[in-house]
Amino acid sequence: MQKTWFITGASRGLGHAFVEAALDRGDRVVAAARTVSRDSFDARHGDRLLTLTLDVTDRAAVVAAVDTAVAHFGRLDIVVNNAGTLSMGMIEEFTEAQARAQFEVNVFGALWVSQAVLPHLRAQRSGHIVQVSSIAALGGFPSTGLYSASKFALEGMSEALAAEAAAFDVRLSIVQPGGYWTDLYTDVSATTPMDAYAPLRAELERQWAEGSVDSEPRLAAEALLRLVDSDDPPLRLLLGSMVYDLAFDLSRRRMDTWAGWERVSRAAERPVPAPGTAG
Repeated sequence: MQKTWFITGASRGLGHAFVEAALDRGDRVVAAARTVSRDSFDARHGDRLLTLTLDVTDRAAVVAAVDTAVAHFGRLDIVVNNAGTLSMGMIEEFTEAQARAQFEVNVFGALWVSQAVLPHLRAQRSGHIVQVSSIAALGGFPSTGLYSASKFALEGMSEALAAEAAAFDVRLSIVQPGGYWTDLYTDVSATTPMDAYAPLRAELERQWAEGSVDSEPRLAAEALLRLVDSDDPPLRLLLGSMVYDLAFDLSRRRMDTWAGWERVSRAAERPVPAPGTAG
């Protein structure tokens, strides 16, 4: 059955790969991005592709784009919130404007798209929202703390949304990719470095040089197709061996810490009558 996709951040990287994968199997796609052109996609897809210029931080523009997409194709089946930005720097170095900008795209952009599509998905009582998160949502790491914070926020919001949307037979999945050869790291914004963090930066650069291995976006697109075709899609899907192993490692460490402090945790709770009531 032919499906209709709405994909943000569609002009490059993972978003571009998602668009091509959906079109290649015969689906219809609305490809939305700040700068997007039909010329960047295979012309043979013809009228199954609609490109829309869209800044996801503009809520009114998002609503208008979704309405245009539904008017053009009649419905939406799969919505992929892929648009995202990466700001690198130590927490102390971020200006207020830089910190807010990181959240505007990664959190509020996904929020506006989700809000805009939900009336349509609720009305048809079907659909699948896919939130593209990151390995950074598994934990906070030096120099990507604000990026991690935005992805943590995205996932917290999405967990609640998944439960809310399920009442209308609308599904939601959070995809957590590892490293892929995209423009995310080449189009990164950065803080003004503080001298105090120079040694830590040097150590991080050494670690990245030794252990950074990225994959083709096509592999992520293939996994996405399997996800949306599933009769029972998961709330979360890890993409890549590195992120898979890291997720289990971090989870075990957290469980070990919780277990080690169990006595303190349990002692901090003791039910008592509400203040002002007779005991």
